[in-house]
Amino acid sequence: MTGTNGKTSTVEMTRQLWRMAGHRSASIGTLGVTTSDDQVKTGLTTPDIVTFLNNMAGLKRMGITHVAYEASSHGLDQHRAEGVALKAVAFTNFSRDHLDYHSSMDAYFAAKMRLFDELLPADGAAVIWTDDRKSAEVIEHVRRRGIEPMTVGRAGEFIQLIEQNPTALGQNLVIRHGDGTYRLALPLIGAYQASNVLVAAGLAMATGSNFESVFSAMQRLAPVRGRLERAVISRAGAPVYVDYAHTADALEAAIAALRPHVSNRLITVFGAGGDRDQGKRPEMGAVAAKLSDVVIVTDDNPRGEDAAKIRSEVMAGAPGALEIGGRREAIAEAIRMAVQGDIILLAGKGHETGQIIGAGSSQRILPFDDALVARECAA
Repeated sequence: MTGTNGKTSTVEMTRQLWRMAGHRSASIGTLGVTTSDDQVKTGLTTPDIVTFLNNMAGLKRMGITHVAYEASSHGLDQHRAEGVALKAVAFTNFSRDHLDYHSSMDAYFAAKMRLFDELLPADGAAVIWTDDRKSAEVIEHVRRRGIEPMTVGRAGEFIQLIEQNPTALGQNLVIRHGDGTYRLALPLIGAYQASNVLVAAGLAMATGSNFESVFSAMQRLAPVRGRLERAVISRAGAPVYVDYAHTADALEAAIAALRPHVSNRLITVFGAGGDRDQGKRPEMGAVAAKLSDVVIVTDDNPRGEDAAKIRSEVMAGAPGALEIGGRREAIAEAIRMAVQGDIILLAGKGHETGQIIGAGSSQRILPFDDALVARECAA
């Protein structure tokens, strides 16, 4: 499955839905290779083709029958995910990212469309989230193949999202499938999680599961590491959430997901990576400043660039933000200032456990886990 945001959560939710249906299942992507028994990191969203095929062969030897994997634009462009017959593919959304690699947004989109134009077999299924500005184009790519897409979302015909309301620990959805309307208690915080779970449900059903079993399983889904993961609740009573959001759209989605649960202030801590798309830095700053009550700009994998320069480019879009270079110090300050009713969002690293400093032969990865550091600071 492909998309700018939501790939990791969706493939992992698909794996969980398969597991609860009794299938031996795995997911491959940003979190590595995950089964119900183990998780092995690969270092890339879509590993090189030799590693990918070796992983698939190894999973088959283990008796795994169902695998969901993330198809990144890099992986699709470099033909890293070839050679395995696909039963179904999916699309979540499309927004600015990876322009340090792709020459343009058109080239970025074209890379993703290889999944539908070339890798999707003639007898395969395509699950499409309908509510993205690029969804209609993806649907056209699928129909040109002579395949009728399985659409999910507010405009979905296969599964329609009718209503969505936040609760203390998740959200209540009203969905329609076939002739029935159903109330789903989803145990995941964040409005955008509805898109991930409905795409995952579509993939599970496209690969043989019936709606009744999928509907029951959706109510038992577990949060995905580093995706709106609650790390700790501070002594003042403010929950701290860790999220992988590292684009303007993903940051906006993460903040919007938490906002209905905030009774006082939303405090956002984030930075931007070095040696990556520089144009998104002020955009991320603008989104954070517009949608948060307090913004702290800090470091996030500066790599070979001057960290202070990266922060200044983010700050250009976020007037009034606090600038604290050290990420631990920034997290500590957010927790120190938070009071009852506040929520803290630590964005950018998610599941990652290192801070990347330097480039080339002098590059170092310093141990750094946002969730662990938040717990240490809160203590």
